[in-house]
Amino acid sequence: MKRNLLAASVAFSVITLVGCSEKEPELTTSIQQASYGIGLNMGQSLLQDGLENIDTQALALGMEDALAGTEARVSEKDLMAAFGELQAQAEERASAESTEQLETNTAFLAENAKREGVITTESGLQYEVIESGDAEGAQPKASDVVSVHYEGKLTDGTVFDSSISRGEPVDLPVSGVIPGWVEALQLMRIGDKWKVTIPSDLAYGPGSPSPVIPPNSILVFEMELLGIQQDDE
Repeated sequence: MKRNLLAASVAFSVITLVGCSEKEPELTTSIQQASYGIGLNMGQSLLQDGLENIDTQALALGMEDALAGTEARVSEKDLMAAFGELQAQAEERASAESTEQLETNTAFLAENAKREGVITTESGLQYEVIESGDAEGAQPKASDVVSVHYEGKLTDGTVFDSSISRGEPVDLPVSGVIPGWVEALQLMRIGDKWKVTIPSDLAYGPGSPSPVIPPNSILVFEMELLGIQQDDE
């Protein structure tokens, strides 16, 4: 792990210092709230980097020394070696978790494919029709912009995004979304409402656009194609 990444993450100790004090400070002033926010954001970043086993007391001590301008208690050489070991541990843990998640995904998709009404495409995308539009209705092309209502969930039912909850559909370019959506939209006709199960490799894969969506997540969308902008021109 690059040292500057960990150095930036040291701000997480703002929140750990609270736990080390005898009395929790109030979070009433703008400085207190901003400080808490910095600690919260950095803590979330550490978790995303797989560093949930950080020694928070040592972390707080490092920040105290930095702010006081005192000499570092650990040599540069030892720090670099420690960073390297921590990075290796994080990568090993992430690899194991990724393998386990992919195995879970395979089992989930295999079971889902057995359900009545589920259609699996050649790419592995799975969908089932909730409501059908006009059988002769228009189908989007990759170059089109479409209007869609949707709700996205993880396989455990956690909702991570929903135009339905916001009460307003979205307009988006067919070619500008995740591969699973690109494929599904071009199979749908105006008025179709489908439940679409998107394998992780057709979604965000090992990456993640949000802490709400873990790496290698299968995404489940209820989506309705409301219109194609070019049809209205």
